[in-house]
Amino acid sequence: MQWSLVIPLKPLALAKSRLADTAGDGLRPGLALAFAEDTVAAALASPDVRDVAVVTDDALASRILAALGARIVPDEPRAGLNAALAHGAAAVRAFHPDSALAALNADLPALRPAELARVLAAAAEFPRAFLPDAAAVGTTLLTAAPGHALRPAFGADSRARHRAGGAEELRLDAVDSVRQDVDTGEDLRAALALGVGSRTAAAAARLLIPEQ
Repeated sequence: MQWSLVIPLKPLALAKSRLADTAGDGLRPGLALAFAEDTVAAALASPDVRDVAVVTDDALASRILAALGARIVPDEPRAGLNAALAHGAAAVRAFHPDSALAALNADLPALRPAELARVLAAAAEFPRAFLPDAAAVGTTLLTAAPGHALRPAFGADSRARHRAGGAEELRLDAVDSVRQDVDTGEDLRAALALGVGSRTAAAAARLLIPEQ
């Protein structure tokens, strides 16, 4: 099964506010961009990923992520994360009506292509499926098989919301890189311990947080 991934990205100036204790206002936008670059690059390197659509209105991120191979979808609804994902999914299905869809967080800087492939292979067994985040409260990936709507319910307690909405929870070992999103300084240290992509490693070095 070939997958089209939809990755939402806030304007960089507004992104990653919960990293304020680790990165000042001057560094957070660059850190958020580095997360997205490493996420997109790893996703595109995963063998069953056909394409990646990034839903964003950020001009700098659009240019850089497009250069990596992502298709940029303007966030026309401008109504939050779930509206952006639904819009991105509709845009992808307009080009590839038969595509399997996966919504993926933009803040997975340790993402491994092989681990993402394992998750997508497991998700292919279900009409809709999701992977909980490392904290087991949120969601880092939500999938919809061909012919099924994505129906994103990201936000607070999204693990419970996606499960209640009928998506199958994927219970997989050894896919930590797909589960480790970064919202806080503690999350960033956990991602660094897993081993992040080159762009995040360079950005983290400016914070004097060494890669483990």
